[in-house]
Amino acid sequence: MDAYLEEELYDLLTACIKDPGAAGKERVVGIGRELHADGGADAMENMFFSIEHRIKEEIGADARPYRAWWNGIDGAWQY
Repeated sequence: MDAYLEEELYDLLTACIKDPGAAGKERVVGIGRELHADGGADAMENMFFSIEHRIKEEIGADARPYRAWWNGIDGAWQY
């Protein structure tokens, strides 16, 4: 399941980076909720770390601003 979520998250964030007006926030938050339900904050952190570095390497962009979309899913996980 995580591989599918990782690809979907990558596609969504890449689209949002290339076109800031693109829809996708709701689904990105949904992916965060699924990850948290399945593996907690560690699963969320691991997934975003992987995506952040992949986006940086593949398209030369910074995905960190989109990390804030997951704020509130787990009260202890705030960026």
